[in-house]
Amino acid sequence: QVQLVESGGGLVQAGGSLRLSCAASGRTFSNYATGWFRQAPGKEREFVAFVTAISWSGGSTIYEDSVKGRFTISRDNAKNTVYLQMNSLKPEDTAVYYCAVYRSGEFRRWQSYEYWGQGTQVTVSS
Repeated sequence: QVQLVESGGGLVQAGGSLRLSCAASGRTFSNYATGWFRQAPGKEREFVAFVTAISWSGGSTIYEDSVKGRFTISRDNAKNTVYLQMNSLKPEDTAVYYCAVYRSGEFRRWQSYEYWGQGTQVTVSS
């Protein structure tokens, strides 16, 4: 069992930055591939970013096209935490952001993940 707790969301103006944190307990986080997803009101949960387990490929990263060059996913193994640094935020980034531990299958599909945090709200004003 893994417990995930997200934090760092808030209200920010367009062009601003936020850093989301996903703290894990129960297991060593670096052993698991992890993803960030987001869900806006009335929309499906969508993939944002993915980082592999350290044992896979040293923590390689993959991003959804709309966030490439603006968002960065990273790990702090000593803190058992995964981060999502979000820069140049846009109003369309407004959503509840979730981190999740990957299980198997296509990593862009939320159904491929087995443990989820409670989510943190990000609101970007224009």
